[in-house]
Amino acid sequence: MKDLRFEQKRPLSRIEAADQLTALATALREGGEAELDLGSGTVSLRVPDDLHGELEIEIGNGEIELEIEFKWPTGRRRAAAPTAAVAQEAAPRKSAPARGGTGAGRGKSAKRAAAKK
Repeated sequence: MKDLRFEQKRPLSRIEAADQLTALATALREGGEAELDLGSGTVSLRVPDDLHGELEIEIGNGEIELEIEFKWPTGRRRAAAPTAAVAQEAAPRKSAPARGGTGAGRGKSAKRAAAKK
Protein backbone atom coordinates (compact mmCIF):
# COMPACT_ATOMS: atom_id res chain seq x y z
CA MET A 1 0.00 0.00 0.00
CA LYS A 2 1.28 3.44 -0.88
CA ASP A 3 1.70 6.07 1.83
CA LEU A 4 0.34 8.78 -0.46
CA ARG A 5 -0.76 9.00 -4.05
CA PHE A 6 -1.73 12.13 -5.93
CA GLU A 7 -2.81 12.04 -9.53
CA GLN A 8 -4.09 14.90 -11.60
CA LYS A 9 -5.47 14.51 -15.10
CA ARG A 10 -6.83 17.52 -16.94
CA PRO A 11 -6.54 19.33 -20.24
CA LEU A 12 -3.62 21.79 -20.35
CA SER A 13 -2.48 24.48 -22.71
CA ARG A 14 1.11 24.29 -23.90
CA ILE A 15 1.90 27.27 -21.61
CA GLU A 16 0.32 25.56 -18.57
CA ALA A 17 2.31 22.38 -19.27
CA ALA A 18 5.52 24.45 -19.54
CA ASP A 19 4.69 26.24 -16.26
CA GLN A 20 4.23 22.89 -14.45
CA LEU A 21 7.53 21.56 -15.82
CA THR A 22 9.31 24.81 -14.91
CA ALA A 23 7.99 24.62 -11.33
CA LEU A 24 9.12 20.99 -11.09
CA ALA A 25 12.55 21.82 -12.56
CA THR A 26 13.00 24.66 -10.06
CA ALA A 27 12.07 22.37 -7.17
CA LEU A 28 14.53 19.72 -8.40
CA ARG A 29 17.30 22.28 -8.90
CA GLU A 30 16.88 23.77 -5.40
CA GLY A 31 16.59 20.40 -3.65
CA GLY A 32 15.86 20.14 0.04
CA GLU A 33 12.22 20.84 0.79
CA ALA A 34 10.50 21.74 -2.48
CA GLU A 35 6.94 23.03 -2.80
CA LEU A 36 4.96 22.23 -5.92
CA ASP A 37 1.82 24.23 -6.69
CA LEU A 38 -0.63 21.78 -8.21
CA GLY A 39 -3.48 24.21 -8.82
CA SER A 40 -5.82 22.65 -6.28
CA GLY A 41 -3.17 22.75 -3.55
CA THR A 42 0.50 22.63 -2.73
CA VAL A 43 2.63 19.56 -2.04
CA SER A 44 5.93 19.76 -0.14
CA LEU A 45 8.55 17.14 -0.96
CA ARG A 46 12.04 16.43 0.32
CA VAL A 47 14.17 16.14 -2.80
CA PRO A 48 17.57 14.44 -2.38
CA ASP A 49 20.68 15.16 -4.43
CA ASP A 50 20.49 11.82 -6.27
CA LEU A 51 17.39 10.27 -7.80
CA HIS A 52 16.40 7.68 -10.38
CA GLY A 53 14.88 9.01 -13.59
CA GLU A 54 12.98 7.47 -16.45
CA LEU A 55 11.92 9.02 -19.74
CA GLU A 56 9.46 7.13 -21.90
CA ILE A 57 8.06 8.13 -25.27
CA GLU A 58 5.41 6.07 -27.05
CA ILE A 59 3.99 6.86 -30.47
CA GLY A 60 0.98 4.98 -31.72
CA ASN A 61 -2.74 5.07 -32.35
CA GLY A 62 -2.51 8.70 -33.48
CA GLU A 63 -1.02 9.91 -30.16
CA ILE A 64 2.33 10.70 -28.62
CA GLU A 65 2.73 9.84 -24.95
CA LEU A 66 5.62 11.37 -22.99
CA GLU A 67 6.22 10.18 -19.43
CA ILE A 68 8.84 11.65 -17.12
CA GLU A 69 9.31 9.79 -13.85
CA PHE A 70 11.58 10.47 -10.90
CA LYS A 71 11.96 8.13 -7.91
CA TRP A 72 13.82 8.42 -4.62
CA PRO A 73 13.53 6.82 -1.20
CA THR A 74 11.31 8.48 1.39
CA GLY A 75 13.94 8.16 4.13
CA ARG A 76 17.67 8.22 4.35
CA ARG A 77 19.26 4.93 3.36
CA ARG A 78 21.64 3.22 5.73
CA ALA A 79 24.71 1.40 4.51
CA ALA A 80 23.65 -2.23 4.30
CA ALA A 81 25.77 -4.92 5.94
CA PRO A 82 27.25 -7.33 3.40
CA THR A 83 25.13 -10.42 2.89
CA ALA A 84 26.49 -13.94 2.93
CA ALA A 85 26.31 -14.07 -0.88
CA VAL A 86 28.39 -10.90 -1.19
CA ALA A 87 30.90 -12.24 1.34
CA GLN A 88 31.21 -15.45 -0.68
CA GLU A 89 31.80 -13.46 -3.88
CA ALA A 90 34.58 -11.48 -2.19
CA ALA A 91 36.29 -14.59 -0.78
CA PRO A 92 39.06 -16.12 -2.90
CA ARG A 93 37.90 -19.16 -4.82
CA LYS A 94 39.67 -22.46 -5.21
CA SER A 95 40.06 -23.43 -8.81
CA ALA A 96 38.37 -26.63 -9.86
CA PRO A 97 40.43 -29.35 -11.52
CA ALA A 98 40.47 -29.08 -15.30
CA ARG A 99 38.06 -31.34 -17.12
CA GLY A 100 38.83 -32.84 -20.46
CA GLY A 101 36.56 -33.04 -23.47
CA THR A 102 34.73 -30.53 -25.61
CA GLY A 103 32.79 -28.89 -22.80
CA ALA A 104 29.58 -30.80 -23.53
CA GLY A 105 27.50 -31.29 -20.41
CA ARG A 106 29.11 -28.39 -18.58
CA GLY A 107 26.78 -26.03 -16.78
CA LYS A 108 26.55 -22.27 -17.45
CA SER A 109 28.55 -21.38 -14.36
CA ALA A 110 31.37 -23.69 -15.43
CA LYS A 111 31.38 -22.10 -18.89
CA ARG A 112 31.48 -18.60 -17.37
CA ALA A 113 34.35 -19.56 -15.08
CA ALA A 114 36.27 -21.00 -18.02
CA ALA A 115 35.61 -17.88 -20.08
CA LYS A 116 37.02 -15.64 -17.34
CA LYS A 117 40.39 -17.46 -17.36
